Amino acid sequence: MTNHRVQSNEPVRAELPHYQEILDNTDWASLETPSGTGELLPTALVRLLHADPRVRATAVVDALRVVTHQNTIYEATVPVALYVATVLNHPATVAGGFEQDADQPPHYLTRVALLDWLSSTAYDADDECVAIGERSSGSAFLDECPDMRAFRGLRPSFYSAVHPLLEHDDADVRAAALVAALPLAEHPALAQHRSELVDHARRLLNTSTDRYKRDRVLEALTAWGHDISGLENADDVAVRELRARRIAERWTGGCSEDPPF
Repeated sequence: MTNHRVQSNEPVRAELPHYQEILDNTDWASLETPSGTGELLPTALVRLLHADPRVRATAVVDALRVVTHQNTIYEATVPVALYVATVLNHPATVAGGFEQDADQPPHYLTRVALLDWLSSTAYDADDECVAIGERSSGSAFLDECPDMRAFRGLRPSFYSAVHPLLEHDDADVRAAALVAALPLAEHPALAQHRSELVDHARRLLNTSTDRYKRDRVLEALTAWGHDISGLENADDVAVRELRARRIAERWTGGCSEDPPF
């Protein structure tokens, strides 16, 4: 088996290999995970395309939990992310949904679950995480984190897989794709796509009440220099003000008022 390690000094590319190529040409047993190696990952990844949605739901946990721990990018995370990106638009990731029982929580499409994981992983390697790392470890932080650097270098490739889903018929897929696209678009090569994402962000803010998604969208718009005052609802303002108060309290040692001296 060929040792298919993603090198952090590879040139930026937007093309993605076929998912079978990733499975066959990756030396999974040699790749570090939080609890060992990725030897069992190929079996779980194959099941992401199983005809039975229940098998796919189990595979999402088995494949992605193995490389997810404490917001860290591991050796095995990058090829798993590549595989996830290559199957995002595969028909199996949306086919054969569950029948919904009234007393059970909704079952998410495999495609939404994969987008949510890719989004979470992208935020674990975003510019803010790098800035925090550089404040504590210096400017060589990314040199000491080659797996994070490799993931960041592949953001245009991941974005190429997410982008078609921004116009998906299903609202949950569209929203998950947008939240995944936002941290990926921090890559300099994707700067020209941000204006399009702003349009999608405005539409989400007009229709969604999901707290997490609204926060991510508002944070991105603010970081890109957009005035969000006309886009916030009352809950957004309340959450923003509460966070500001808590930050201020931490700076004053937990006191919300000036100390009496």
